[in-house]
Amino acid sequence: MSEAATQAAGNKPRTVLFASLIGTTIEFYDFYIYATAAVLVFPRLFFPAADPGAATLQSLATFAIAFFARPVGSAVFGHFGDRVGRKATLVAALLTMGISTILIGMLPTYAQIGVAAPLLLALCRFGQGLGLGGEWGGAVLLATENAPPGKRAWYGMFPQLGAPIGFFLSGGVFLLLGELMSDEAFFAWGWRIPFLASALLVAVGLYIRLKITETPDFQKVLDQKARVKVPMVAVLRDHRRALVLGTLTALSTFVIFYLMTVFALTWGTAQLGYTRQEFLVLQLFAVVFFALTIPPSALLADSRGRRSAMMLVSAAIAVFGLLYGPLFGAGGWVAVTLFMVLGMCLVGFTYGPLGTLLAEMFPAEVRYTGASLTFNFAGILGASVAPYIALWLATNHGLEFVGYYLSGAALVSLVALALAKSLVPSDAR
Repeated sequence: MSEAATQAAGNKPRTVLFASLIGTTIEFYDFYIYATAAVLVFPRLFFPAADPGAATLQSLATFAIAFFARPVGSAVFGHFGDRVGRKATLVAALLTMGISTILIGMLPTYAQIGVAAPLLLALCRFGQGLGLGGEWGGAVLLATENAPPGKRAWYGMFPQLGAPIGFFLSGGVFLLLGELMSDEAFFAWGWRIPFLASALLVAVGLYIRLKITETPDFQKVLDQKARVKVPMVAVLRDHRRALVLGTLTALSTFVIFYLMTVFALTWGTAQLGYTRQEFLVLQLFAVVFFALTIPPSALLADSRGRRSAMMLVSAAIAVFGLLYGPLFGAGGWVAVTLFMVLGMCLVGFTYGPLGTLLAEMFPAEVRYTGASLTFNFAGILGASVAPYIALWLATNHGLEFVGYYLSGAALVSLVALALAKSLVPSDAR
């Protein structure tokens, strides 16, 4: 066995799982503080104040930019992840995301430099999307390619846990700032703290990532001289069916998450009468259930198969869509809390096995590129425009149409999963 293979074999499960978890936690923290600020801060500070509604829509448009940057990140980082290795690529992706986030915390506002402010904000947002486009796929592969037989979904759920933890940290820091300072101080300088604090988290993530070694699956690709020259070309040429069906499989996961977070925060504070602090508390409470349902979702996926588990949850999301308008529109604490908890439980059950399922659709030599592209194309279709579409539907037709939008996305994912049976290993079906 080569020295590199020996090192890979020496990866300790605890180190691998923590390295995959800490990286995605940091990445999603960075991503979510932007999502929160896009609703609460940026419309006021980075766009003309003549029309608050238009400013919010413009801010949500910059939020969407990252989802179009993510496939670019998938192609760039995926290329090096499939050619050079998972470890080095993960470090580069983490730095890209972290630097972009820190720069957002240092940007001058519209009042200071005019139209250049939103342009610079959009550029930094593009950098965030670029980094996350390369981070997620590598973290999932780091976990699943080190997994023992029968535990791929269990290992694969650790990077997925980074999403609720990152969201909890991002919401928590905004909530804390709201308690500790006045609105004047918050909008003057306090909003910058969550972005600048990312520097500390990135330092921790880099320290852990530099301790890991290459995955056994990628080492086999090296030993067998199976690397492809341009992984993205190979994916688009030889694995189009997996790319399309994988993207549609993940569609409902993205739609429900961003309807429960970005859109819900927008509508709850603007239309239902909740203060920023009140609704953030509700969301943080619900995110606990998001995190708690990810481990059982992995156990279910390992016992019943990833595809079967995802089909079951997609059907449940379709039903929940019919309840979206009545529950959320009721407006009361009990109804809205029940709405948030139910929705976030479904997010956990669909998000937990998703990474493992998408990775299993592609062979090791193009897996980094294939899984990353699939995940991020789904982000474009299911997340980038979801808050915008939902806000338009709710404003013009009522909240029940937001629910119909969610149910439609879930049915599309259900059909894609039914057609994807031949693309996954037998134990994943």
